[in-house]
Order: sequence, then C-alpha cells, then structure tokens
Amino acid sequence: MAKDGTNRGGARPGAGRKPKALKEKLENGNPGHRPLKKLDIPDIPEIPTLEGVDMPPPGEYLSAMQRDGRPLGAAEIYTKTCLWLGTLGCEKLVNPQLVEQYAMTVARWIQCEEAVTRFGLVGKHPTVTTSAVQSPFVAMSHSYLKQATQLWFQIFGIVKENCTVDVTGPNPMEDAMERLLRSRNG
Repeated sequence: MAKDGTNRGGARPGAGRKPKALKEKLENGNPGHRPLKKLDIPDIPEIPTLEGVDMPPPGEYLSAMQRDGRPLGAAEIYTKTCLWLGTLGCEKLVNPQLVEQYAMTVARWIQCEEAVTRFGLVGKHPTVTTSAVQSPFVAMSHSYLKQATQLWFQIFGIVKENCTVDVTGPNPMEDAMERLLRSRNG
C-alpha cells in the first residue's frame, strides 16, 4: 500500500515463473510430491477417428452473415478447436466461452486480412492533403491477431498443463493461417 492509502503496484498478471507442464513434472519425479491430476490421452494415429463429443453448439453469432453476404466463418473455427480439444480429452477443462472468443477473434483477423488484400496497405488521408496513410485494416488486423494469440495461449496452456503426453503437432491455431491462405486464393 502506498503512503496515500491506495493499493498500487504489486504482482502483475502473468508475472513470475510459468507453471511446468504435467509431462515435465512426471519426468522429474514430481518434485513437489503433491497429487497430480492426469489425463490419459490415447495415442493419436495419423488421421484421428473422431467420435461424437459433448460439445456445446456454436453460438448463432459465430455464423452470422456479414455485410458482403458471406458467413463470418467463426463457427467452423469453433468446431475445429472443440474437436481438437475432444481428441485430447480436454473439452471439459476449457471454458466454451473462451473457445468462442478465440473463434470470433480469428475470424475477424481473417476478415481484416482479406480487406488488406482487397484494398491495399495504403489509403488516402481523409483531409484536403490526401497524402498516403496506413490502411485502418492493418491496425485492426494486428490487434485481432494479438488477441487471437493471447486467447490461444490460454487454451493451449490449459491443455499443456493437464496432459501427460506431448501435445505438439497440428492444432487449430496453425489451421487458422492455412484458412487465411486458402481464402486469398478464392
């Protein structure tokens, strides 16, 4: 507490040592000797056989029609992310609203990138000078990408901390870039 009686300073969110993954704790022999919560994930073959998973349906706003008449596409990202979580057995650990936020943010990022491709990186200044300025879609794209990355790290952190196997490999965040590249082709 400061001299004037206000609470300032102190630990900031995200500061400090990051928690170890469950797999690392098991490899080191559980140095804290506390009981560990384990999720046993079956070996995933090259092409996983997906079964019906109890996943909440995506919200209607995730597939709402956009101004240009195309669907937003966030529902597809939501479904892929939930199926990926289901194959790892972590669908119950991650809040569905977090997955919805991630899907919406990735869809908006893709939408901004498509606008940058369509309209370019530079635009005219709205005043009389009409000098070149950065397109507002570039800043929006950067903002959405930053949000999507932060949300993905939250989701992936939950999965990483609760899995006994290595979770590297194809994941929905990598699929987002693939989706962006496919949308540019037509």
